[in-house]
Parts: sequence; C-alpha cells; structure tokens
Amino acid sequence: MARHNIEKYSFGYSILKALVTFWHNYVYYRRVIVLGRDNIDPDSVNIFAPNHQNALMDALAVLCTTKGQPVFLARSDIFRKKAIAKLLYYFKMLPVYRMRDGFETLKLNDEVFLKTVDVLKNKNGLGILPEGNHAEERRLRQLKKGICRIAFSAEEVNNFSLNLKIIPVGLEYTHFYRFRQVLTVVYGKPVEVSQFRETYLESQPKAMNDLREALSERMKRLMVHIESEENYEALNELRVLVNGRYSDRVRFPKLFRDRVLIDILNRLSDSNPQLYRAICDKSRSVREKAIELKIGYRYLEKKRHGLLSLIMGSLLLLSTIPLFLYGMAFNYIFIEVPKFPLKKIADAQFRSTVRYVVSLLLAFIFMPLYALLSFLLLKPWWIALIVFLSIPLSGLLAWNWSLLFRRITEGFRIRRFIGSRNKTFLQLRDDHTELMKMVKSL
Repeated sequence: MARHNIEKYSFGYSILKALVTFWHNYVYYRRVIVLGRDNIDPDSVNIFAPNHQNALMDALAVLCTTKGQPVFLARSDIFRKKAIAKLLYYFKMLPVYRMRDGFETLKLNDEVFLKTVDVLKNKNGLGILPEGNHAEERRLRQLKKGICRIAFSAEEVNNFSLNLKIIPVGLEYTHFYRFRQVLTVVYGKPVEVSQFRETYLESQPKAMNDLREALSERMKRLMVHIESEENYEALNELRVLVNGRYSDRVRFPKLFRDRVLIDILNRLSDSNPQLYRAICDKSRSVREKAIELKIGYRYLEKKRHGLLSLIMGSLLLLSTIPLFLYGMAFNYIFIEVPKFPLKKIADAQFRSTVRYVVSLLLAFIFMPLYALLSFLLLKPWWIALIVFLSIPLSGLLAWNWSLLFRRITEGFRIRRFIGSRNKTFLQLRDDHTELMKMVKSL
C-alpha cells in the first residue's frame, strides 16, 4: 500500500484495522457508544467531519466505528521523514500542506486533491477534521474552508454527479487522557453538497461559507458546545457534577444530557444573569474544595457513608489481592509503562494518542510472547489456553480492583472528615447541595 494506490482495498490493512479496533473499543476505552450509524450510506460518496479535541484519537474514533477503509487527511509536517511517510501512507493517511509549511509547498495540495477524488469515487470515505487543529475545549471552533473546497472541487470535476455527502460527527470523551474512559461517537444526518450547486455556480465564496455554516450547525447538535469563554471551566465542571453518573448510559447518553444542561444555562445567562453567575461561582467552589480534599463527586451525592459497606468492600479487596497481583504482574507493561513518556509531551492533547499507541505496540509484542510461553510450558493445551486468556481478563480485574481501592479509601476519608467536623468538607457538602438545588430548579 502506497500513496499512488491508497484508495485500493488492502487485506493487510484490514487485519491491522481489526486489531486496532479491538484494542480501541474494548481495551483502551471501557465503553464506546455509537449512535446514528444509519446515517452512513456505504454506497454513497462520504466525507466524515468530526470535531477535533483529542489529536489522533479523533480520527481513530471514526476509523474504529465505521466499516471499510477510509482515508484521512493529516498535517504535512508528520510526513517529512520518508520512512514515516511510507508508514502513514500504509495507514491510509494523506498530507495537507499549509502556509506555515512554506508557500512553495501549497502547490503540492493539487496532487493530494486529485488523490482525494480517487478515494471518494472509490467510496472509501474520506476523513477530514474541519477545525484544522485540535484544542482541549468542549466547543466547536471556526471551521476551515478546506473541507468545503475539497467537496466542491470533487463535485465540480465530476459535473456534480458524485452526490457527495458530508457526514458531521460528534465526539465526546468522559476524559481526554485517562485509560478506560467512555467515548461517545454520534453520526449526524449528512449535508448534501449538491444542495449548494446553484450557489456555487453563481458565487464560489458564498457557497463555501453557506456549506461551512450548515456543517458547523449540524456538528454543534452532536457534541457538547460551551460557547462562554469566561465561564467555560465552571460550565464544563458542572457537566461532571450533574451528569457524571450517566457516563455509561446508552439509551440517553451523557453527551445529550450535557447538551440539554448547557443549552439551559446558555438561556439562563440572558434571562437570569444573577442566578447564572451564582451557579458558575458555586461550581468553581465545589471543584476547588473537592480537589483540595481529594474527594470524588459521587460521594457527595450519598446521604450516608455506611461503615459496614466500607468494611465489606475492604474485605473484598483483601480477599482478591492475589488476583490483583497476578493481573498487575502480567499487565503492568500495558497499564503503567505507557504513562512513562507522557511527561515529555509538550502538547497535552497527544498524551492519549501516545498512551494508546504505546500500549498497542506493547500488546503486539507481549501477547504473542505470553501465548507462546503458555503453550510451551503448560500441558494439556486447554490449560495453556485458559492461562493465556486469564492474562487480559486479570488485567481488567486489576484495573477495577484499583478503582475500588480508591473508592474505599475515599469513603474512609469522608467518614474521618465527618467525624472531625472538618470545616472545608462541611462547606463543600453544603455548596454541593445548594448547587444541585439551583440546577434542579431550572
């Protein structure tokens, strides 16, 4: 697989995609919720347009939740080294040249454009991140015109017979960097480029702006969009405070609960600015005190912190320590080792990408090694198979064990705060109760 035939089906790539998808959907994330797949017509010419908040994980979110072998556009600077460029072409990625890459490089986009036309006509699906660059903000930024230019140009050279559709994609991560979080992917109703044909023939700039605005509006409906910059942190934290318990819900996902909450608060900022400011201030106060006391929000919602349940949880932890140690012994390399290079990464948005890639590469190396050792050292074969399968399962158990350990220690910490009448904790609990009452009153 090379640049000249990147649109062709690759059997080797299909095997690689299956492995990447398994690790992405079932190991790296504890749950991937996918909605709106019926909006994807595999027989149409499609461009996927997701919001861009989490570096290469955004492209992976689309790749691992769609069929086929879509091709993605990426910034050209990562293609500078020939060896890496060949690898990226094999991964079905094409470079996009920008002004910052040098004015003379812009003409290279013409060749890339011709290849995107081949990709689209072959119905692979083309992935374009229309914001151009990523940012750790739960809002949609101004879309670049590149996606509109590619869409219209592809239709123009085919006399508007492609019936090209741009499918807006909303991505929402419960946390950008942490392992075993929840990812929600929503495919929206497509924007048909042919609807703008007449406008394009009359005025190309107007058609580009109209298409960009239509796409932007549809993308905002599929994601959390916090418009306010002044109160961004307060509103972003409020999503976790109010809807954190719903992270794993599929029927009414947290993403849409967050959208409802943010929409209500946006209207409140106009109708009752005093209450709006009070809610934002209280959200900041709760966050600061919770961080100071190292308390998760789920415990603030509890009316009681029973000693018996904490003791039973502690006994469960003690009785399963051997399983935890077994799981960590064989899975430490997948869980903890990928954290080591993260501190050296200046761009925080690449941390999740690096952690995912490193853990996947380590799995490619060590899982076959575990399998080989199991079948060489253990007899009969079915015992070897059970031992091998127990390794990844025990890794997940060890991860959940560590989460339970944190919750139990947190529970005892709260009981200590209650017993000592800790002023900061009591104020935190009062602030949380008052904040929830204010939100519920809306």
